[in-house]
Amino acid sequence: MLMSGGIDSPVAADMILSQGHELVGVHMDNRPFTDDSPLEKVRDHWKVLEARHGRALPLYVLPHGSTQIALMRNTDRHYGCVLCRRFMWRSAELLAEREGATFLVTGESLGQVASQTLSNMKAATIAVRLPIVRPLIGLDKKEIEEHAKVLGTYGISTRPGLCCQAVPDRPATASKLLTIEKEESKIEVDRILADVLRKVHTA
Repeated sequence: MLMSGGIDSPVAADMILSQGHELVGVHMDNRPFTDDSPLEKVRDHWKVLEARHGRALPLYVLPHGSTQIALMRNTDRHYGCVLCRRFMWRSAELLAEREGATFLVTGESLGQVASQTLSNMKAATIAVRLPIVRPLIGLDKKEIEEHAKVLGTYGISTRPGLCCQAVPDRPATASKLLTIEKEESKIEVDRILADVLRKVHTA
């Protein structure tokens, strides 16, 4: 379960847990492009979910700031959101394989932000082999917020904090896979992923 400090991911996690699935959380730590608040929010979200579902749930932190730096230095900034997402998925998949997980989960809802247009989601998703479950895909923001308020995570999500500063000024919203792959050829994908997985730690 990819966990951000936002409203959506704890709601998606709650839906999956309510269906009886086991869940391993992973937070992509974007520092230095954000502050400590996203990780603090994720930890508090996780406590709410553990209390609600009556069991301890593993939660890992993967460093993602160094990946952002490599992307910003070497690739077209317009495609930053999609490239970032592809690395998030790959990192999560490597951890999932280590943990014996059989699918990935995200709080994505179609069209809410630049990385969640249909073409960009396709370009990101194709980077991994494991299936991706999106419990919120057809919900609008109001429906998600209402669930978060009932769950008890809405107040945590809306606490003050620094948003990711690596987001490009004009992110591409209709990325073509060939273009994305061309941009990725400019960086050492396997080396970056190996470095990320080596530095994973529990939250």
